[in-house]
Amino acid sequence: MINIWEVNETNKMVEQENLDVRTITIGISLLECIDSDLKKLNENIYNRITTVAKDLAAVGEKIENEYGIPIVNKRISVTPIALVGGAACKTPEDFATIADTLDRAAKTVGANLIGGYSALVSKGMTKADEMLIHSIPMALCRTERVCSSVNLASTKTGINMDAVKLMGEILLELAEQSKDRDSADCMKLVVFCNAPDDNPFMAGAFHGVTEADAIINVGVSGPGVVKTALEKVRGENFEVLCETIKKTAFKVTRVGQLVAQEASRLLNIPFGIVDLSLAPTPAIGDSVADILCEIGLEYAGAPGTTAALAMLNDQVKKGGVMASSYVGGLSGAFIPVSEDQGMIDAVQAGAITLEKLEAMTCVCSVGLDMIAIPGDTKATTISGMIADEMALGMVNQKTTAARLIPVIGKGVGDTVEFGGLFGYAPIMPVNQFSCDAFINRGGRIPAPIHSFKN
Repeated sequence: MINIWEVNETNKMVEQENLDVRTITIGISLLECIDSDLKKLNENIYNRITTVAKDLAAVGEKIENEYGIPIVNKRISVTPIALVGGAACKTPEDFATIADTLDRAAKTVGANLIGGYSALVSKGMTKADEMLIHSIPMALCRTERVCSSVNLASTKTGINMDAVKLMGEILLELAEQSKDRDSADCMKLVVFCNAPDDNPFMAGAFHGVTEADAIINVGVSGPGVVKTALEKVRGENFEVLCETIKKTAFKVTRVGQLVAQEASRLLNIPFGIVDLSLAPTPAIGDSVADILCEIGLEYAGAPGTTAALAMLNDQVKKGGVMASSYVGGLSGAFIPVSEDQGMIDAVQAGAITLEKLEAMTCVCSVGLDMIAIPGDTKATTISGMIADEMALGMVNQKTTAARLIPVIGKGVGDTVEFGGLFGYAPIMPVNQFSCDAFINRGGRIPAPIHSFKN
């Protein structure tokens, strides 16, 4: 039983250490909306979302006011649209009309973002999947709140290299269409291996087909809280360090549990999960990289970084899992470059490279996240970077992802400003050696031998 006294303990964390609930996300099944008539389908989708999520913004504000806990975002995730629109959509343009409907519905209910403009293609692509993927540049460029994700691989099925190749091309097309805004629409697209059905974070949130009609998922974040706690145990051994991280993660997650339960009660929607992820922002003192420095590194990227991140991620999970009845989503530490001032500092100091970031993704929550690369990077090179990240997830039986931003017209040494929670990023150099012949082979990379568990 959670009581108000547990929340009062977090007042200092909220006021001084950037603790917040990053998102309340309502997951909504759209399977009942399916219709062969496109106009009717869009009408069903709009009515379904605006009915289920009509009180989302008001409830979020009520919880904020009652408990004094900042709730940064109120979001929605829906059933992957490739599944919902297959019967009605005959062209990519048809799918883009669904994106328009999602955007309009999110705006009506006051949701910051809506995720689920998605396709699950780890083993193969249906015609609907291909049409949706081809529609992504069109859909994201003409909407404000819609986010898109594509699951390209899984431990059980391997890597769909045809889809990996296609996504490299789609990402460049999206970058070109939004080049007047520093290719910013690429921030709303992410590709996954082993994508979870209950992720509350964008851009990768979608409502999996294994979920109930509607659920409440909450993402809570407190990198600044963890760093402040570690400042008090400088010089202590690893046992003390790990215990401190676990205890702090427990307290942070209890806040998420409280908010999730209250949102569930007020909205009359079942509680799904709390996502434990440490999600940084550009604010000073709200950085995962700064935690790594507090652990003992000069910069994130120094020798020992992967070990320090592995320890941090594991202790966050161990502490957080005891604080909530249901834990899910991504649950660990995010290392986005543009959204973390400490990561930006490390890139500018030359301490961290794309290759080191790739190594770090073996032991943390997501992958190559919010990384700006030169706008003249070839599509096959982008596909190669994606394939590497998919392989890490597939072999290590974990979720990995790539959210790359090829900034048209900019190169290494330039900086791109995204604003708000997205921050800014230096353009990072990309390996110039070719992988064209590898990417152009086509087909699938088979699942690893240890995927056979039956």
